[in-house]
Amino acid sequence: LLLRWRRRRGLWRKVKEARQRQERSLVQMEMAVRRFREQHPSVNMISILSLPLPELSKKLRDGSLPPEHVFYAYVGKALQIATETNCITEYLQESETQVRKAKLTGKLGLLYGVPVSIKDSIDCQGHDSTLGFIKNLNKPAAEDSVVVQVLRRQGAIPFVKTNVPQSLISYDCKNLIFGQTFNPLLYTRSPGGSSGGEGALVGGGGSILGFGTDVGGSLRFPAAFCGICALKPTGNRLRPPAMNALFWSLPVVAAVGPMAKDVESLALCMRALLCEDMFDLDSTVPPLPFNEEVYSSTQPLRIGYYETDFFTMPSPAMRRAVRETKQLLEDAGHTLVPFELTNVDYVIFNFCVRGMFADGATSFLKTFKGELEKSSMGLFFWLAKSPHWLKTVLSWIAKPFHLLVPFIGLVSFFSTVDEVWSLHHEIEEFCHQFIAQWKKLNLDVMLCPMLGPALGIGYPGKLSVAVSYTMLYNALDFPTGVVPVTMVTDEDEEKLKGYQGYFRDWWDRTLAKAFRGSVGLPVAVQCVALPWQEELCLRFMKEVETL
Repeated sequence: LLLRWRRRRGLWRKVKEARQRQERSLVQMEMAVRRFREQHPSVNMISILSLPLPELSKKLRDGSLPPEHVFYAYVGKALQIATETNCITEYLQESETQVRKAKLTGKLGLLYGVPVSIKDSIDCQGHDSTLGFIKNLNKPAAEDSVVVQVLRRQGAIPFVKTNVPQSLISYDCKNLIFGQTFNPLLYTRSPGGSSGGEGALVGGGGSILGFGTDVGGSLRFPAAFCGICALKPTGNRLRPPAMNALFWSLPVVAAVGPMAKDVESLALCMRALLCEDMFDLDSTVPPLPFNEEVYSSTQPLRIGYYETDFFTMPSPAMRRAVRETKQLLEDAGHTLVPFELTNVDYVIFNFCVRGMFADGATSFLKTFKGELEKSSMGLFFWLAKSPHWLKTVLSWIAKPFHLLVPFIGLVSFFSTVDEVWSLHHEIEEFCHQFIAQWKKLNLDVMLCPMLGPALGIGYPGKLSVAVSYTMLYNALDFPTGVVPVTMVTDEDEEKLKGYQGYFRDWWDRTLAKAFRGSVGLPVAVQCVALPWQEELCLRFMKEVETL
């Protein structure tokens, strides 16, 4: 007991030191902005912050806007948003040196002088990538991740790292080290996760371009909840950062992607990243430069669509968002074709959940070993550690009543190589069937619902089942973007009173509660394309955004 007490005391000391570093970061940001304002009192920071990324980038490259002005304008705004939402974990002070040296580089990349924010889990040299784990504190990265290296070569200036939930397996944004991040649109709501710090910062205007990762919706939830745009590319179109042991052999494909206020900013980012530097630094990334012809095409599209996955019942606002977008697209001359989804529950539990824990959750439990808190997953840990016979009994008892549904997939863990191979083969077969259905309907892209509006703080931890709309496209590894299209109305709120869900169980009732009181919050749709067709996905997103 004494040894355990000493160990826990040591962990709490590390947490305290990390929080002090976070506070010092904000003080450094404040001092840097104050110094700049004293030296340049005439700079109009509000006008700089109002510029969209393509226009800002153009002004930086042609010299009409100095990089220092842009940098300190965003440092000041980021400080404000961080104070309100607790989204920043660390200020990268070396970014000030990078700004001063920017003019000396000679070569002006596409993102020259653009301040960018980076998710905690993406390595920046000399800084921790904690993933919300205390054990990862005071272990600075030896080098920048490939994405950060390419950003620097393109002239971008990474200036802050942002908060994440513990382990990244959550679409909320809270950990024991840095605490809860709040939605900048309504502080009682979650910003989404796991790229929640990015969502809050970009959504609040404190960053013009952010980078996160997505293994089940981690880019798309924050974008939808905070009213911004995001793109989850095909898994290896951009180099995903190294993940922890949790993600060693995922049948669900992780991706790294950008978040911004508008689609044109995402397109500019992809143009910058899909360059020779990316292909030279990582030979596993296919050398496919950005296809400008596909992105700028004006040919009418043949678009598949669905309003529900028949697993998580959409909120009235979600359903209306798809219907209104469909109508606008038809009026613009595009062809809309109904697409029928089947067996989404099987995909989520058998492919995604069982696939992630194919080793009997050994890697998962090992990752949390020695941590002070298991986030909001106490019941899950108890089930994961339970003997096989008890899991089987619990599943048998619970199944008829739709209880413990998210954990049914965890009951029969794969334990042999043969079973894991069978799982991967089954996923591959499902992917071929999905593409065959897509090709049969001769589709270009797909319009899909996106979970929304933003759920209340604490609700995502209770509603892991609601990832069905996003995780499907991680299992398929299709590029998927999120575009906000409408806001919750009083009529939506009234219709929500009749929301019962498909199973009418505890999860459906809890989801209905989580949706309530959301008038005025943004609601988004997902835009999907086939693998390696990010340009077509962005072109479709741009069309939706414009309409």
